[in-house]
Formats: sequence, C-alpha cells, structure tokens
Amino acid sequence: MNTNKTARIVGALFLISNVTFLLGAFVFVEPILGAPDYLTLASANRTQVVLGALLELVNGIAYVGIAVLVFPILRQRFESMALWYVGFRVIEFVMQTLSDISPLALLRLSEEFVKAGAPASSSFQALGTLLLAERYWAFQMVTFALVLGALVFYYMLYQSRLIPRFISVWGLIGALAVLATALLDTFGISPGSLEFLGVLMLLNELFLGVWLIVRGFNPSAIVSRSA
Repeated sequence: MNTNKTARIVGALFLISNVTFLLGAFVFVEPILGAPDYLTLASANRTQVVLGALLELVNGIAYVGIAVLVFPILRQRFESMALWYVGFRVIEFVMQTLSDISPLALLRLSEEFVKAGAPASSSFQALGTLLLAERYWAFQMVTFALVLGALVFYYMLYQSRLIPRFISVWGLIGALAVLATALLDTFGISPGSLEFLGVLMLLNELFLGVWLIVRGFNPSAIVSRSA
C-alpha cells in the first residue's frame, strides 16, 4: 500500500512539474522576455512575470520531490545511482532558482527604465541583456541536470522493471534527444527541426505520470526486489 501510494504521488508530481513549467515558462514569462520591448512589457505585466517565475519554481520543487520519494525504492538495488539521481535533481532545482532570478530582477529594472523615460540607448539595455544571458545559461544547466537525472532514472527503472520497459526506453530516447539539442544550442549550432524531438521527453513524462497514478509500480518487481 505504501509503494502504491508513493507511485501515485510521484505520478502526480510528474504531471504537476510539466504543467507548471509549460505555463510558467512558455505561457507567462518567455512571451515577455522574448519581445523586443521586454523592458517596457515586464513592468506592465508584473503579475504575469511573478506568477510565471513561481510556477517554474514549483516545477523544480516537484522534481526534487520525485527524487526523494523514489529514493527508498531504488536504493535497495541501486544505492549509488539513486544518490546520483537525487543529486542531479537538487542541482536542477538550484539552477532553476537561478534562472528565475532573471525575470524577477528584470521587473525592477523595467520599472526604473519606464521612470527614466525609456531611453533609446542606455545602461538599462546592457543590464537587461546581461540578465537575459544569465537566464539562458542557468536554463542550459537546468536542461543538462534534467537529462543526466533522467538517464540515471530510466536506466534504474529499465533494470528493475518497476514500470514497463517500453516506457523506460522511450524516456531514455527522449532524454538523449534533449541532450543533443541542448549541446548543439550551447555551441551555437541551431538544432533546427531537432528541437521538436524534445516533445518525446515531455510526452513520456506525462504518460509516465498517468501510468503511475493508474497502475503504480510493478508489484512483481517489488516482490522480487524484496526477496
């Protein structure tokens, strides 16, 4: 019963993490930060920016919660790898927090920019560019920590058979696809159509979340591990 309850909570956290990230980043924050007049838009949409940053933070907290909850289950067979998984999730949360500093700091900068009469060329633009760069690199670190954690996680699930292996293989492929696009982008190479491969990982985590809520972990794998 405890394992089934854990599986349901983990499944719910997978759904929460993805929904909050999509809403926070792509619906609330990025449309403003990606606009040419972001220094003006930020202060005019203060509530939207703050809400988006908070939703992104919830995403990071959810991932740490997943790692903490599955650790007692996975550590019986993969103690060191389970620790690595928790470590990657903690790093991801720290980097997520750093990436959230940028839009929150831009709010203050935007307010001062508007008060100054929106000068066409000033230190405001330079500081704004710096904050956007900080968010970009922090988010890149979020992506790398996410991928490394996912590779460890799905390898353990594949070996333990706690979930059907096709879900684990799907997750591994999705993580490698995200890693490939992130590496290309980091070195200044446009991923092009490869960016859509990241959807594989998103769909996998949504599917895994629903699976864990409905079916839970494989009981025979848990019994075998205990034996």
